[in-house]
Amino acid sequence: MTLLQVEGLSKIYPDGTKALDNLNLEIRTGEFVVVIGPSGAGKSTLLRSLNRMIEPTNGKIRFKGEETMGIKGKKLREMRRHMGMIFQGYNLVTRVSVIKNVLHGRLGYMSPFKGALGLYSKSDTEAAKSMLQRVGLYEQMYKRADELSGGQQQRVGIARALSQKPDLILADEPIASLDPASSLTIMHYLYTICKEEGIACLCNLHQVEIAKKYATRIIGIHKGSKVFDGSPEELTDDMIQLIYNQSHAKVKETA
Repeated sequence: MTLLQVEGLSKIYPDGTKALDNLNLEIRTGEFVVVIGPSGAGKSTLLRSLNRMIEPTNGKIRFKGEETMGIKGKKLREMRRHMGMIFQGYNLVTRVSVIKNVLHGRLGYMSPFKGALGLYSKSDTEAAKSMLQRVGLYEQMYKRADELSGGQQQRVGIARALSQKPDLILADEPIASLDPASSLTIMHYLYTICKEEGIACLCNLHQVEIAKKYATRIIGIHKGSKVFDGSPEELTDDMIQLIYNQSHAKVKETA
């Protein structure tokens, strides 16, 4: 089933930079899709446009069958409940505990009053503990977030996003700041939990070999345009060269 459909998505910044150029893509329920491309290709702009952290210039975005371009207020908040976001820089509240950071993923379901006071339900708290168990951080739940290593902080970020019970995870370079061992750990947890829960994931990565290891489908973009859309097996060395070194090419897509 199609979960996300993007048609003709473009983003031109005020200085004239064209970050996205008439980009089309489709994400189906349960897919683990990795986006690769050189720095400045538009990968982060793509993800942030999908959840409207950045306003696209043109195009259409349909999520769960609903048009999301132009929605505001309550409708935008409701849409974002179902799109978990994982950031390169973790984006945690470092002075509070690990479990409270995970519980922040439930704020979209709470009234502003209860959210401001941190009045989380017992079921939300138990679910947060369970999620920390799944990412191997149960014993760390009452530590301040800034007491953890970078890899551990990113696992908190994964747990927070998953606590939203999303249909889609947007992961923006989740391993860019991590060493190779921590990177594989993060990708293992992210991939495994998404597959177990049937959550689709759209993940930006620089590391092509890791993309090929975990992705069910890979999208290559260059200068804001999609130049590859296919299986990891179809991502040849020549296609990798095209994605990273050329500015114009026909899109290769699977049937």
